Amino acid sequence: MKKTLIGLALAMMTTSMAAFSATPPDTLVVAQSLDDAISFDPAQGFELSTVQAFNSLYQRLLQSDPSNPVDLRPTLASSWKAGADNRSLVFTLRDGAKFASGNPVRPEDVIFSLSRVVKLNLEPSFILTQLGWNAKNVDSELTKVSDNQVAIHWTADVSPSFVLSLLSAPVASIVDEKEADSHQVQGDLGHQWLNTHSAGSGPYQIRRYVPHEVLLMTANPDSPAGAPKLKNVLIKNVPEVATRLLLVEQGDADIARSLGSDQFSALKNKPGVRPVAVPIASLYYLLFNVKSSPVMANPAFWEAARYLFDYNGIANDLLRGQFSVHQTFLPDGYLGALKETPYTYNPEKAKAILAKAGLKNISFSLIVNNQPPYLDIAQALQASFAKAGVKVTLIPGISSEITAKISSHKFDATVTSWGPDYFDPNSNAAAFASNPEDGSSTLAARAGWHIPALTAETKQAVGESDNQQRAAMYQKLQRQVMKSSPYVIGLQARQLTALRDNLKGYQQGMNPDMVFYNQVTK
Repeated sequence: MKKTLIGLALAMMTTSMAAFSATPPDTLVVAQSLDDAISFDPAQGFELSTVQAFNSLYQRLLQSDPSNPVDLRPTLASSWKAGADNRSLVFTLRDGAKFASGNPVRPEDVIFSLSRVVKLNLEPSFILTQLGWNAKNVDSELTKVSDNQVAIHWTADVSPSFVLSLLSAPVASIVDEKEADSHQVQGDLGHQWLNTHSAGSGPYQIRRYVPHEVLLMTANPDSPAGAPKLKNVLIKNVPEVATRLLLVEQGDADIARSLGSDQFSALKNKPGVRPVAVPIASLYYLLFNVKSSPVMANPAFWEAARYLFDYNGIANDLLRGQFSVHQTFLPDGYLGALKETPYTYNPEKAKAILAKAGLKNISFSLIVNNQPPYLDIAQALQASFAKAGVKVTLIPGISSEITAKISSHKFDATVTSWGPDYFDPNSNAAAFASNPEDGSSTLAARAGWHIPALTAETKQAVGESDNQQRAAMYQKLQRQVMKSSPYVIGLQARQLTALRDNLKGYQQGMNPDMVFYNQVTK
């Protein structure tokens, strides 16, 4: 006998592992971990689970085209134009757009949404404060022009194209001011309520959320994005990867997210299940602390290390399907990203480079997160460096320990990962190719790398208005960093997902927020 939706939701919320004969025809059931979720308020939510939900719950003025993320398309805005001063944009809002509450989308909602991010000053607020906004000036930078137009001003030396990229980020989601205000507690701008509820115009809205158990989203048929194909999306917290795999194999889940390479490989030729590997904007790399020793600061050692990273062995043999080889700091799919891979594993060439530089008896310690795939990659590097006579001592630790050591510069080297905070090349360029030496915790700063010229070039690129010219500037930066820097960038990750083969219309892009359920059918 088929369970009702409510019965199904309650059953799933009362057990850590629920199984049922088939998923309801009007409901998409997703098995993934929800344990990282802190807040579904776009002013705070910065965790994988919450960010993945924002495209279902909210819309921005403009958003990336799922099929071509570099292209920004109008969403709640119908059009925009840059001001003559190159420090402002005027947006015309879409006619007839409404929130799930039925309230119309107004310029006041845009102003409220962007200003509350700055005033609440929670983790993702830095994305918008790059515009020179702060709690004291943000109200003067956002103005209503007419009943359907809003002007956005900024003081930072950045281009309108960069501002548009920032406004397409989840933190810039437009919130229903009237709905949020009706739930305000002690001037929190609706934040406490929005942690577990939604007030957006997206194709779904939160019907019920139970932390560490389940997120139930139900259709918003009046969404400006159009009514979704399925009535409900039920996301079940399933922390164990093996259990996620079992649920999708049995047909008790429609989608199983974030699988490991072993689980993914096990799905080949499984009836009823379709494995999907989606490239995501997460780069794995080796970082040297140039202040730890003269060897770690030597460009000849950096060059040799590029020939001691077993790119293909790790990507294709060790971690089957989970990575592709990638050697530049912009992920494949970003504006200006290079696909060049000039380095291959070549211990003999590395030994020749080290000998020419007079570097002998090299040894260093490598701190690493003790979880896969980090420890797996580190062990592979230990073996590949040994082929050139370089001794690598692994020091595994929990994530917080590794982060503390990197922050205090108490390490020789580490293998870790980096993902952009927003869909714009500056997010990675500012990390890998900039060290303002003003206390900013960029990756270059963590490496102790003094690069005033590269830092100036990175700043110049973010101020360039012409996208073609901007792309060329980032390509130059990538080649400089790839050729000589205290990083060996080696891998770009793939999100490994399993879908029931009766599903159609599921879309997932390279940034964490680019998850789209509204076109899914069974």
